[in-house]
Amino acid sequence: MPRVWDVPVHDSTRVRDARVAAEGAAALAGLDRNRTAAAALVATELATNLLKHAKGGQLLIETVPPPTLPAGREAASVVQIAAIDHGPGMADVPAALRDGFSTASTLGAGLGACRRIADDFDLHSVPGRGTVALARIGTTRGRNRTAAPAPVAAAARAGGVNIPFAGAEFSGDAWAWVRAGHRTTLMLADGLGHGPEAARASSAAVEALRRSGHLPPAEVLRYLDAELRPTRGAAVAVAQLDAETEQLSFSGIGNIGARLRTGEGWRPLLSRPGIVGAHRPTTIPEHRATWGADCLLVLHSDGLPSRWTPPADAWLASFDPAVIASVTVRDASSSARPVRDDTAVAVLSPVPPDGTP
Repeated sequence: MPRVWDVPVHDSTRVRDARVAAEGAAALAGLDRNRTAAAALVATELATNLLKHAKGGQLLIETVPPPTLPAGREAASVVQIAAIDHGPGMADVPAALRDGFSTASTLGAGLGACRRIADDFDLHSVPGRGTVALARIGTTRGRNRTAAPAPVAAAARAGGVNIPFAGAEFSGDAWAWVRAGHRTTLMLADGLGHGPEAARASSAAVEALRRSGHLPPAEVLRYLDAELRPTRGAAVAVAQLDAETEQLSFSGIGNIGARLRTGEGWRPLLSRPGIVGAHRPTTIPEHRATWGADCLLVLHSDGLPSRWTPPADAWLASFDPAVIASVTVRDASSSARPVRDDTAVAVLSPVPPDGTP
């Protein structure tokens, strides 16, 4: 089941909680002692930065698949640490990322050191809006090596964040993605309700995707419907990118939201009413769109407000997909609309021209 550590960082006692959470995630990912220590250091530094520079924020720690996948085999999970705040933002991001840079009394490691010891690191900051810093630590040391070289060039990368309802240990939402040859398939599942039984349903969907990702989206949903019969069921959306034809196909059942950005702007991709594993509709249409370098796909569960406004940042697609997901969650949140369910956001984006995962 998708274990997530949601650590609200509003006082110094939470820095220790962040370190312990990172160590717990590292154990789940099977990291050795050195990489576990690296994850703990990154979590500690990012939590300290939230207090020093943003007067608090949120740290999300979980195990996730890497942002790029080898074709035909499953990649090992990595520890992902996302620091999200509504603070003042950074006026000079390149300076903040220089190794050893600090504007306050921190550990002295700095964001530059976090970037150096993490396998993947990215940061998005806008003055007046806040900052998202994201790091992944896997079984190898060195940046951008969380995934083995793929025999077929990847046309996209994926990432996401998952926030359990009310600080629960497990989330009833889950996202996953697989590659089969030139096809890349991204799925987001929302188990009915929340808590352990919802988590079992979404986890069953993840396991079933690993056996069916070579099928078209509508067929994946039919396969998942049979596999989820022993569970309480889930809302599920499946998007598949064909790198040879540069076509994106999408099918969904239930209340999973989907927004696709193309050169013409954002548009919704609609799902059919129903419940995978309980009340599957007879017909499952597939929506198709041309995929290009300017495209961006966002899938989200109903923990996100249905009328959220997509980010307007023209450069957002160049950031790590999990950063895009974190920015989406942050900017859509509001104290006037309290979250009443688990919240997951998964993003599919093009691989940058330089090939960085």
